[in-house]
Amino acid sequence: MTAMARLTQTFTRMVTNIGLAFAVSPVVWAQQTPESNLPLAELRAFSEVFERIKADYVEPMDDATLLNSAIRGMLAGLDPHSSYLLPEDYRALQAGTSGEFGGLGIEVGMENGFVRVIAPIDDTPAHRAGVKAGDLIVRLDDTPVKGLTLSDAVKHMRGKPGSEIILTILRQGEEQPIKISITRAVIKVTSIRARLLAPGYGYVRISQFQSRTSENMVERLHRLTEDNQGQLKGLVLDLRNNPGGVLSGAIAVSDAFLKKGLIVYTEGRLNGSQLKYRAKSTDVLDGAPIVVLVNGGSASASEIVAGALQDHRRAVIMGKRTFGKGSVQTILPMKNGSALKLTTARYFTPSGISIQAKGIEPDIVLRHVRLERVPDGGQVKEADLTGHLSGAENDKRELDSRVSEGSTVSDRDYPLHEALNLLKGLSILRPAS
Repeated sequence: MTAMARLTQTFTRMVTNIGLAFAVSPVVWAQQTPESNLPLAELRAFSEVFERIKADYVEPMDDATLLNSAIRGMLAGLDPHSSYLLPEDYRALQAGTSGEFGGLGIEVGMENGFVRVIAPIDDTPAHRAGVKAGDLIVRLDDTPVKGLTLSDAVKHMRGKPGSEIILTILRQGEEQPIKISITRAVIKVTSIRARLLAPGYGYVRISQFQSRTSENMVERLHRLTEDNQGQLKGLVLDLRNNPGGVLSGAIAVSDAFLKKGLIVYTEGRLNGSQLKYRAKSTDVLDGAPIVVLVNGGSASASEIVAGALQDHRRAVIMGKRTFGKGSVQTILPMKNGSALKLTTARYFTPSGISIQAKGIEPDIVLRHVRLERVPDGGQVKEADLTGHLSGAENDKRELDSRVSEGSTVSDRDYPLHEALNLLKGLSILRPAS
């Protein structure tokens, strides 16, 4: 049997397995016309390469391994987020989206053959060990990342809870590679945290978007209102290092703060990929000002929320330019138990701006600095002068209240400190209802 005939049989088996609507044969190839657009020269080159590998490679290779590698390479050439998932990879993906899985707790992507950290997930081994958004992972234990597929790298990072792995990382600003030892654990993703920053000012941290994130957020906001003993004057929505998650969760969170208008829309080549999502007539904060904190680890679904609130002038976006993942991935199950993770559309903000490779530019850009408390310099005030007049008691109580408002903000979190200060200013300028 010729190489062409054997390859044709293999192709026929493969396309039958994955449910495609055609099968290739030498007779069909011979009958094709230029109008059919079948890339005959490229297919013949593929056949020749396939046969050379089978005949001349240093070790024997089976057809399935070569063809699976070819499919993976085909998808890897599209974009960093499209991939071919073998049955075991597909099962691992399904386990990972269930909200509990074993691993390190980082969202990653592929960049120039290395693994780039999009963001560490809050309260996970990677986060506690000091892994940061933007880190480039070049070695997993003694295994170089170069040459691995993303799914292979993820598979290596996952493992039995309690086992250790050493990540070798390149980090901007560091001259030498950094080695970080991490103990794997069962990752339980808790997407919402909330507290009062100061009387009247709430804080909600969303670490990842899940299907019930909006419901949980609204519930926490109601609790904050009860704790505050009255309506909130403003809210800090913290989306820093939020790698994204479920699209419906991001749409619902945006909808919770918008009374009308477009939230996000998608465009793609497939029928049904042109979708528009609009807000309903509810605003859980009744127009109270919002400051959204973002950074380079804010990606995908978190960029949808930031873009929607920014375009509708519902919130001030503060921090650093976001990651820029504005593409839609669709999981297409195959009949043989595998799946395609395929990019099928792009996201656009309500004003028509593509997030892809651009990100969301904050309204207020913050530098990477650290807030540090310094001792009082001993400045003399009116109250220190001998014989000064006393102020009215109600004025003194009001002053004490205002001074105490900032005491709950971490001295080390400069963006949060700035967000709270801006909220206070916006609240003062807001017309009384």
